[in-house]
Amino acid sequence: MEYILITPAKNEEKFLPLVAESLINQTSKPIFWFIIDDGSSDETPSIIKNLENLYPWIKSVRLPPHPRDLYYHYSYVCKEGFDHAISYTKNGGLSFKYIGLIDADTVVSNDYFEKLILEFNKNEKLGIASGVIYDKIGESIEKTSGSYLPRGTGRIWTEKCFIDTDGYIVEAAAHSISNTRAILKGYDIKIFEHIEAIQLRPTRSAEGLWKTFMKDGWLAYYLNKHPLLVIMNAASFTFKKPYYLGIPYFIGYLNSVIHRMPKIEDREIRDYYWNVRLMEYKGVVKRKIKSFFYK
Repeated sequence: MEYILITPAKNEEKFLPLVAESLINQTSKPIFWFIIDDGSSDETPSIIKNLENLYPWIKSVRLPPHPRDLYYHYSYVCKEGFDHAISYTKNGGLSFKYIGLIDADTVVSNDYFEKLILEFNKNEKLGIASGVIYDKIGESIEKTSGSYLPRGTGRIWTEKCFIDTDGYIVEAAAHSISNTRAILKGYDIKIFEHIEAIQLRPTRSAEGLWKTFMKDGWLAYYLNKHPLLVIMNAASFTFKKPYYLGIPYFIGYLNSVIHRMPKIEDREIRDYYWNVRLMEYKGVVKRKIKSFFYK
């Protein structure tokens, strides 16, 4: 099961050792694990150095300090990691069939990647996949909403799909765009309910939930989501804990509309989110309603 992993990390002294433990204990280990230290100012660099000294299949690179940004800069850090990792395989004469991303706050089950790769073996059209990611909120574990598409953390691409979709791009919604490009290229993308991981902090909570969902509203506009889909998303956020997140999401979208902010240049992506994604989401809502009444 030849696969490689990359992990972006910034000031993750609390969680990185737990993530490392879960990867070291994998039933099927990666060829190597590449950690990109995004200018950490805590003990993250020394943790990474200790891991490299203990395990020759763990490598790293350190980038200059930069403010935390969950969109463009995050994708830049990830791209640096993927570029370094692919270059390392070429220079070392190594080959891989799959390439994956795991964040520095995500702990996976010991057989996570073995199970995930087995799913690729069952479906030659499968291009991107992840397991279900649960959020650790206080002492409780909650399933992340919107989990019918592969997540960013804990995902794997086939090497061919990764190349066919232009690799990892520096974009505000790199994972969503990668998913969409894979679909447009004829690949299947899936999330598997029986494969589980836990994100040790709530998804994208580093900048605060209000600010994050404001940015998500802008992102909906940027990707050219149909207004009806935006309203449906806002309503969905409103009916889930902590119940108020539909408000900043819609404000972020509306502010982008009023100021006529730029949208993604890729017309295929814009058309997909305006038309196809709306119909997909309607189908998801219908299935949820049907399962509620007929369970």
